[in-house]
Amino acid sequence: MPAPLDAVRIGARVVVRSRLDPRREAPHDGPSMTDAVGTLVSRTDTEVVVQTRHGEVTIPRDRIVAAKEVPPRPSRRAAHLAISVDDLQRVMGPAWGAVEREHLGDWELRASSGFTQRGNSVLPVGTPGLPLSEAVDRVEQWYAARGLPAKVSLPGPVGFAPGDDPLGAELLGRGWTAGDRTLNLTAATQTVAGGGTDAPATDAPGVRITSDLDDSWLAAYSLSRPLEREVAARVLTGSPGQLFASIATGGGLAQRLGLDTPGSRDPRPVAIGRLAFAGGWAGLAAVWTDPAMRGRGLATRLTRALAARAEADGIRLVHLQVEADNATAIRLYEHLGFERHSSYVYLTAPRG
Repeated sequence: MPAPLDAVRIGARVVVRSRLDPRREAPHDGPSMTDAVGTLVSRTDTEVVVQTRHGEVTIPRDRIVAAKEVPPRPSRRAAHLAISVDDLQRVMGPAWGAVEREHLGDWELRASSGFTQRGNSVLPVGTPGLPLSEAVDRVEQWYAARGLPAKVSLPGPVGFAPGDDPLGAELLGRGWTAGDRTLNLTAATQTVAGGGTDAPATDAPGVRITSDLDDSWLAAYSLSRPLEREVAARVLTGSPGQLFASIATGGGLAQRLGLDTPGSRDPRPVAIGRLAFAGGWAGLAAVWTDPAMRGRGLATRLTRALAARAEADGIRLVHLQVEADNATAIRLYEHLGFERHSSYVYLTAPRG
């Protein structure tokens, strides 16, 4: 075996060229040598073992012609970051419901009586099938007929300028205004379920997860924003599949965290979250904690529990949206393993 390989540490990536056995491996008219590329697993006085992509290869020392250490294999971009901006938008779209959906070419127009911006805006992915100015005319007319301001959720890379996008330039030129930026964060469910930089949790006691939207969950959600219960219920249950998680007063976890309300016979949720399934991904949304209960790790516990449920169901990737200026939430999610993928900005037509 060449001397340089004797000094290579076990676990390094190597390439080992060796002669084929002419009695069993080497064809009469084919190559007489072969290369094994992979991790050096072990070496003895008589052989070396290399872990290749196709399995372990044991190479007798007396057949080695050349060997050397090579750089580590280039790492592939994580699957949750490899998806394009537009394709992630196509995944995220169905993960939030809408009372009404209509297509204009590839664009999707959504309306939900004003409940949430996502439920009342255009998802402009692909082509509208019309010249841009005509498409925007149609959008304005569609929302005017419903008594709503026309709104477009314009996607792009993190930090993009809406005016640099052709659609964004068209809208700004008409007097539309750009609102706050929203970040799209993505992660592997396994990472989030394991707690990111924390030790993995084997369970999540105190977290209730159900596929049904019940009155107590919706009542807690109504504390985070104004809503009409019927409209909100249609939006929240409007995905191909969804789960609702909550932590309520009462129960072992609540007692340990000091959440119990003395004399209360009707436990109420003090933290909630929703997970939707669409496009092979899980989408986290509607995470809220009672202001009096914040700082106790409830949102972390909910997020991890939902990610673990998604992982158990075979869903490997998860996304969420968070306002770009919500530093507290961003720190929480990045601590759990989420990374910044892309962003979007809502552009809204002037009233009247």
